[in-house]
Amino acid sequence: MSKVSASEWRARSHAAEQAGDLNGALEILEEGVAAWPDDAALANSAGNAAMRSRNFDSAIQFFGTAAKLQPRLLEFSLNLAISLSRIARYRDALAVLAPFTKEGFSVARYCSVRALAERGAGNLAEAGAWFEQCLTLDPKHARALHGRARLAMQRGERDAVSRYQQALQVTAGDAELWLGQAQAMAIAGDTAEARKIAELLMQQAPQWLDGLQFLAQLRLAAGEADFTSHYTIAMQRRPQDHNIPAAQCAVLAGLDFNREAAEFARSAREKFPHLERFALLEAVYASAAGENERAQSVWNTISLKNNDERIHLARHQLRRGETDKAAILLDLVLQEDPTSISAWALISVVWRLAGDPREKWLHEQQGLVAFLPLQDAENVLPPAIAQLHRLHDTSAQPLGQSLRGGTQTAALLFDRTEPEFAALRDAIGATIQDYQKALPQSDATNPRICHPVLRYRDVPWHMAGSWSVRLSGGAGDRHASHIHPLGIVSSALYCESPPDAAADLNGDPQAGWLELGRPPPDLGIDLQPITAFPPRPGHLALFPSTLYHGTRPFTQGRRLTVAFDVRPEKEPS
Repeated sequence: MSKVSASEWRARSHAAEQAGDLNGALEILEEGVAAWPDDAALANSAGNAAMRSRNFDSAIQFFGTAAKLQPRLLEFSLNLAISLSRIARYRDALAVLAPFTKEGFSVARYCSVRALAERGAGNLAEAGAWFEQCLTLDPKHARALHGRARLAMQRGERDAVSRYQQALQVTAGDAELWLGQAQAMAIAGDTAEARKIAELLMQQAPQWLDGLQFLAQLRLAAGEADFTSHYTIAMQRRPQDHNIPAAQCAVLAGLDFNREAAEFARSAREKFPHLERFALLEAVYASAAGENERAQSVWNTISLKNNDERIHLARHQLRRGETDKAAILLDLVLQEDPTSISAWALISVVWRLAGDPREKWLHEQQGLVAFLPLQDAENVLPPAIAQLHRLHDTSAQPLGQSLRGGTQTAALLFDRTEPEFAALRDAIGATIQDYQKALPQSDATNPRICHPVLRYRDVPWHMAGSWSVRLSGGAGDRHASHIHPLGIVSSALYCESPPDAAADLNGDPQAGWLELGRPPPDLGIDLQPITAFPPRPGHLALFPSTLYHGTRPFTQGRRLTVAFDVRPEKEPS
């Protein structure tokens, strides 16, 4: 019997895909690649089939084979870079693209792929340059137009709105572009036009969660009490879409409307009885609202399947005073995932309640909590403060954050193009280096569970997020106690602060102070903070992200801060 040719394998796969069998089409090409292991084009075809079936790991494998067999062929390496970027392996994608820099400079597709990978890796200036080169080669390149517009918004460039309009001239039916234009308009202060677009998007695509959330943000900023009622309208138009009520619950709970979120979850649970997710949501939100018995009756129907659910149940058990049960669950989580910031924060509460000395190891070692003068503060702060107030004048209270009242800047502050913020970022980076050098020695005493900060003491760090918050005393503005689960070290840089606490109308000697270690109110646990810092301009508080932190209320003045998360560049070797 003659060997099946590579072209025949492709034909069989194409027929299967035409019949709607994507997985079967991929399996046929997998057999073909096994039969023809040195055929780079066939491996590339298998990679394309894997991409269409969203099997990105297989796509990376096949494209990698093709690129290895023909290392100088740009197409195969471009496909490999695209597949790596689809699972956020941007630095690996850049390593694949780097050898083709000179050749790719004259290829629009290369420039677009390179720009997207640079942006994903956080190299925004490089991303902008590659987008511009792509548009020089192909002025109507839809992906580059969109990417450059999004980058302009991300970096606070003044032409962001016009860039979105330019992109829409090429792809007028792209809902993502319309949403981006509305977001850029809102950032620029044109909330009326932004809302018109958001409402039109909701009418045309009521199931689109990003559009629904943006409209909720605009309605919240406008002071509307029922700022999520459009979710109910969307559910009426898409009654079988269970993602809509789940999203509404999340938006409500993110601003402490836990009782309302629990009721929506209960209603959705009745409508979708086959989906356990709504039982989980009702249990979580009812517990957060203080309805512990109701929550317990729902928890009794749920079988735990992952660490997120274990953490939610542990929070509920802490509210009920069942600390031993919570400790068992949290130990299980940390055995599986010793980097879980949420689990560490909760087990810290358990240890404090029990007087366990491990709490001192976790949070009270010398240097873990620091209040440091910002390097070069006298030069970098005044111009940065002026720019921050300009941004806050058109900013709003965010959804799903710890902020209650006040305003928070959009996007990432240190991604912006203003030189004042670049100088501030550099000063903060130098101060972080001082903090890292002064930490206790790296903790590798327990190979299974190491200290969540000190395990990374000797690897490079970077700032992974950045934003500014402006609070006004007497307006009810505050920071609820919270954690940042995406970092290892959290922060508060004081730019402006309220008057001395002695002038506080409530007579609180620590009004406006940053508290570290006070559990969030929804846990119902009365523990005093481990420490607290006065809002001293020009000083930077750095502390483990596993520490709950919040701001005491104040009645006079204004509080302006910059914050960010610190993450390790890599896992320790």
